[in-house]
Amino acid sequence: MKYNFTLDYFQKSADYILSKIDEKPEIALILGSALGGLSEEIENPVVIDYKDIPNFLVSTVKSHAGKLIIGKLHGKTVVCMSGRFHYYEGYDFEQLVIPIRVFKLIGCKATILTNAAGAINTDFNVGDIMIIKDHIKLMGASPLRGPNVEELGPRFFDVTDMYTKELRELAKNCAAKLDMKLQEGVYYYHMGPNFETPAEIRAMRTLGADAVGMSTVTEALTAAHCGMKLLGLSLMTNMAAGVLDQPVDGDEVSETGERVAKDFRALLAEIVKAL
Repeated sequence: MKYNFTLDYFQKSADYILSKIDEKPEIALILGSALGGLSEEIENPVVIDYKDIPNFLVSTVKSHAGKLIIGKLHGKTVVCMSGRFHYYEGYDFEQLVIPIRVFKLIGCKATILTNAAGAINTDFNVGDIMIIKDHIKLMGASPLRGPNVEELGPRFFDVTDMYTKELRELAKNCAAKLDMKLQEGVYYYHMGPNFETPAEIRAMRTLGADAVGMSTVTEALTAAHCGMKLLGLSLMTNMAAGVLDQPVDGDEVSETGERVAKDFRALLAEIVKAL
C-alpha cells in the first residue's frame, strides 16, 4: 500500500493552521475554476500558502491561487481554499482526502464545494447554477481506499444523503430570496484533463447525468466519511462536447465565471449567512 495515512499525518497540517488563527472555522469553502473571487470578501483574512502547510498538497492549475484563507464571511468564521487539487494534476485518489480531513480536524462542521462544469442537460443554459443532488463516479479508486482512519470515520459508510438535503433546501430558499433560478441535478465525474468526447457525453446523459466536471467528487466522498454536512454547487460555464456544433474552449470557463461571479457570490453570501 503506497499510503498508510494515520490521524497524526493530518493532525500535523491541522496544528500548523490552528497555530496561525485565533478562532476555529465553522464552514469550509472550496472554490472551483473562475470562482476564486469570493475569497476577496473574507474579512481580516489570515492567508497561508499551501506549500507552507505540512503534509498538504500544492495546486498546479494556473487559475487556482493555491492559498488557504481563514477569516470572517458574513458573520461566520470560514476556511476557504482558493484553488483545489485534482487527479489530473498527477495526485492519486487517496491523496485527495487531505484537505477535507484537515478541515474536519480544525473544527469545520459543513463544507460548500463549488465547481465549473459542462452542461449535459440540454434544458440547462450557460451561466446556470446547479445544486448537486447526487453524482456518478465510474472510474478510478475511491479516495478512501487503504487503511481506514477510525478517528475520522467508519470503514464502510453510507452516501445516500451525501449532498445534504437540508442544505440543498437551504440553498433553494436563499436563491428565492435573491429571485435567482437554480437547477438541480446529477454531476458526472470525469478525470480529465481533456474534455469529454461527444460520445462520452451522450453516454453520460443516458446514465442520468446533468453536468460533468473534473473535481468535487473526491472531496464529497471524504466529507461523507467524516460525517460533515455538504453542499455542492456547479456553475455551467459551457455546454458539454457535442451539445453545440462547436469545440469546447477552456477560455469560455473563465469568461462565464467572470460574467456571473457577482450573482454567484451573492448566492454564497446568503447561504453562509443562513448556515
